Amino acid sequence: MSKKHRGHARGDPVTYQTPLPAGGVQMETFLPWTLVRRGLKKQVITPFDAPQEFLDEARRERQVREMAQDTPLMRALGLAHHWQRLLDDGRFSSITEIAEAEGLDLGRASRIARLAQLAPDIVEACTTGVAAHLTLESVGRRANPLRWDEQRERLRFR
Repeated sequence: MSKKHRGHARGDPVTYQTPLPAGGVQMETFLPWTLVRRGLKKQVITPFDAPQEFLDEARRERQVREMAQDTPLMRALGLAHHWQRLLDDGRFSSITEIAEAEGLDLGRASRIARLAQLAPDIVEACTTGVAAHLTLESVGRRANPLRWDEQRERLRFR
């Protein structure tokens, strides 16, 4: 199984040729199943014996997997939190030093660094794709308010 399946495998139809004296009959057997890796265990989920919560979880995982994870906003959010960790650990004393080390313009580095102060529910909505209207330009264009309720209001986030 390749790495792109990320712990999921799907069942495919199996076709059998059954020889008979009268020429032969082609039968197709199909049982849809999903192999889900849960920690170290693997679990086979079929639609016949799957409880509703497994079907809902499989649908959610499928939506997350199909969603584009490598957007400019996601990369900038990750970079902003990385830079915040560098500042907290004392490796750099300012965004100016980080901008010089990264070879970025100070204005661009400042816009990216401000993303680390977004409300947690806004960041989660960006990562799950719920807030598809938010882009790097709309979020980082100007300074966000420090209060999270004001951020939600400014970004039209519910």
